[in-house]
Amino acid sequence: MVRSMTGFGRSQINEGGYQISCEIRGVNHRFFDPHIRMPRRYNVLEEKIKEEVKKHIQRGRIEININVDKTDDSRRTLKVDKGLAIAYYNYLKELAENLNISKEIRVIDVFRLPEVFNLQDEQEDLDVLWNILQKAVQTAVTGVLDMREKEGQNLVQDILARNDLILSYAKELEERAPAVEVEYRNKMQSRILEVLEQEKLDENRLLQEVAIFADKTSITEEIVRLKSHVQHLKDLLAVNEAVGRKCDFLVQEMFREINTISSKSNDLRMSQIVVDVKAEVEKIREQLQNIE
Repeated sequence: MVRSMTGFGRSQINEGGYQISCEIRGVNHRFFDPHIRMPRRYNVLEEKIKEEVKKHIQRGRIEININVDKTDDSRRTLKVDKGLAIAYYNYLKELAENLNISKEIRVIDVFRLPEVFNLQDEQEDLDVLWNILQKAVQTAVTGVLDMREKEGQNLVQDILARNDLILSYAKELEERAPAVEVEYRNKMQSRILEVLEQEKLDENRLLQEVAIFADKTSITEEIVRLKSHVQHLKDLLAVNEAVGRKCDFLVQEMFREINTISSKSNDLRMSQIVVDVKAEVEKIREQLQNIE
């Protein structure tokens, strides 16, 4: 199923002493371009997160915001340096005697001194954390994919409608081309007769000139290729994979063919059709910029 590159998904999981929230946003980009924001102490898990997201998303700028909070207080412990506390106490008593001031020292006074105590987190098991975080990422990715698929189908319907319109224009060009040749022959015959003042016309010479004109202005090959590209684009939009780049290349080829037809067209109506085709191809190209 064709997807757009715009989407949003969010998840929150409370499990194993952690509360993890994950938000993922996707926007247009030529390649897979992930950007992760998460607590620095968990940066070691970034590659795993990218790999998990890339299983489901091939293109786009992907902004991933992750927040990890611990809900289990037992994971934090108080460390007291008793030796340092006793040393502080002895030095304070000695200093009080030397300065002849009160020796009254409370425990809380020692407790407040530098590095006597600190609050430490127990060593975390990152494998356990990853199992929980992976679920959060998967749930958020599912939300992104749902939105991408819905928007992708809307884009496909618009592109297919324009693609059908281009096909109808191509058929009109194909039908118009022979008439242009006949009109050119008649115009040339009239001009020659005017110059010769109704004298006998060299029919072979006229046929030769018309044949040269027809060869120079023939758009048969371009029409065949344009119609082929139209069908190929329709086929690509029906497959269940990322086709944005292939479609973009195909549209470039459609531009190439219609530009060649434009350079060969020597007829007002054909020129008008060419302008209409270019407008539709450009609109398709713009829509494809948002397809994965």
